[in-house]
Amino acid sequence: MLRQLRREQFIRADPGKVWEFFSAPQNLNALTPPDVRFRIIGAAPARMYAGQLISYRISPMRGLSFGWLTEIRHLVEGTYFVDEQRAGPYKFWYHAHHFEVTAGGVMMRDCVTYEIGWGPFGWLAERFWVNRQLRRIFDYRFQRVEEIFHRLS
Repeated sequence: MLRQLRREQFIRADPGKVWEFFSAPQNLNALTPPDVRFRIIGAAPARMYAGQLISYRISPMRGLSFGWLTEIRHLVEGTYFVDEQRAGPYKFWYHAHHFEVTAGGVMMRDCVTYEIGWGPFGWLAERFWVNRQLRRIFDYRFQRVEEIFHRLS
């Protein structure tokens, strides 16, 4: 069953700087909780582009490690991009990032559509761990974005 996680955050900063930050793949490290042990495999270009493949490794809990390959499926400079899983821990992962220029900054909206797969085990994992873990990661990201853009302004 497909699930969704939606978040929005107002960023009081220059829209160009917001886009520059979020369109740089290496900045994913700064937005991911350290205990997830996220790391990009290989060299990531300074700016993302449609069709780009990004390979990374995550370890959301001790003893559990996943390779993950995503494609930047769609990108409109300054407006939005979508990363879609090509290989990894989910049966389906589609993450749309939208950036709307507003008075005084940018409204950033995320919509993650995902499906765990794994049959009954996946249902249990989603219900008791995955959804909570995703919410925790996005809460962390919210806090880090506040800190980063407060520092840059």
